[in-house]
Amino acid sequence: MKLIFLLLIFFNFSYSQEISKDKDGSIVITTHCLKRPIYDTLEYLKRFEANKADFIGKPFSVLLNRILPIQPKTAFAFSMGRKKNIFADTRFKFTEKELSFRPTVTLLIKWQDPIPRDQTKFYEQKNAFYFTNEEKTFYGNKIIKDIIVYQ
Repeated sequence: MKLIFLLLIFFNFSYSQEISKDKDGSIVITTHCLKRPIYDTLEYLKRFEANKADFIGKPFSVLLNRILPIQPKTAFAFSMGRKKNIFADTRFKFTEKELSFRPTVTLLIKWQDPIPRDQTKFYEQKNAFYFTNEEKTFYGNKIIKDIIVYQ
């Protein structure tokens, strides 16, 4: 008969061990490693900024898939100086919209090709600047020119 004892060791909620006795009486210890929770969003995103060469020239969806499990909560497009009809970059914030006007963690993406204002305005009005699956799809195929992370 196989006896199984489950011993959970909560070291940052990331490890568990399974201790079992095999048929021949040997003790088997199996360690399971889970993803560690992200406590510092700024520090986490700075890693991607440091490795920006991996993402420049690629679609934004590549970066979005790599920064999982976190995703932006809001998206704010910004114009190119006096050219109010096109946007060269977008600021993605990781806090609720009400808090995004304070100093908060921001992922600034500069686009290879500017985005026409009417396209970004459509989503801003429809989703009130929230980063929904629609924005994820819209921005996902845009090509990254530069990545800047700040607070």
